[in-house]
Amino acid sequence: MTGTVPVPGLMRAAYIDAVGPADEIRYGELPVPSHGPTDVLVRVRAAAVNPVDTFVRSGAYATPLPFPFVLGRDLAGEVVAAGPGAVGFAPGLPVWCNSLGHAGRQGAAAQYAAVAADRLYPAPPGVDEEHLVAAAHPAASAWLALFRHGGLNAGETVYVGGAAGNVGGAAVALAAAAGARVVCTARAEDAPAVRDLGAAEVLDYREPDLTGRLRRAAPDGFDVHLDTSGHGELADAVELLAHGGRMVAMAGLGGGPGELSPGRLYTKDASIVGFAISNAGVSDLARAARAVGRLLRDSPWRPRIAGRLPLSRTAEAHRRLEAGEVRGRLVLTVP
Repeated sequence: MTGTVPVPGLMRAAYIDAVGPADEIRYGELPVPSHGPTDVLVRVRAAAVNPVDTFVRSGAYATPLPFPFVLGRDLAGEVVAAGPGAVGFAPGLPVWCNSLGHAGRQGAAAQYAAVAADRLYPAPPGVDEEHLVAAAHPAASAWLALFRHGGLNAGETVYVGGAAGNVGGAAVALAAAAGARVVCTARAEDAPAVRDLGAAEVLDYREPDLTGRLRRAAPDGFDVHLDTSGHGELADAVELLAHGGRMVAMAGLGGGPGELSPGRLYTKDASIVGFAISNAGVSDLARAARAVGRLLRDSPWRPRIAGRLPLSRTAEAHRRLEAGEVRGRLVLTVP
């Protein structure tokens, strides 16, 4: 084991003993996790609460859970110790991670977390740790959706639905920086901020005949269609695709009255691909992490932080998310 600093035997954590409602989240002491030869022990300074955390906790997202199970996927903190195979992670190094808390990996909502070195990234210099942890999930998701799964290229036209949200805003900034023309939807009051991220055109999603307005905004169709709002109709989205267009389904696109005819994909040479960041491999996550750093350093985009709660109030954070009371990220501050 490379350089270490003393750590206590016990830590405070938010955890569950079985899947269930938010009220079953416990806050108390657990042993500080051990770390293997290719792992890094991180002192957690901040963690984010994502909707997927509530899915894992409730059992809606089926994934192996070793109980007691620490919740949370995203953290920002600093290295305490590293195994001999975790090269480059010296004690004291600021770091972040966005892929804990599922697939058998213990989570981020604790004072300490053991993280596989290939899922841990040095923090970008000069970036606030709360901004970093709040950006980790949405910005990485946006990059993977646009470029890994959507294959977006410079000069193409992309549609971003829900552009004022954290994922949508990150997608606008990333696509514009890559040289794409961005047409998006948001609330009218959010349009100026979305334009500042690089959108060429922002339409109010509440306007009548929105599909017709989008068609006029992109008469040749959209090369990439990304609806982060979860409220779009699948058939309408396919009709708006360009020849060879790609739709990335990362939120709940419903069927509704205009059920999709597969023939429209056939005649357009178009495609639909589903995407969830929880399925991303470590190489894709590492590429996305570099993009997150560039986005926070070089663009005006910053994640919307809806509130800050102490780690002891993790159950409240989950309840607020499930009640639909949150617009943005909730950040847990760790004692």
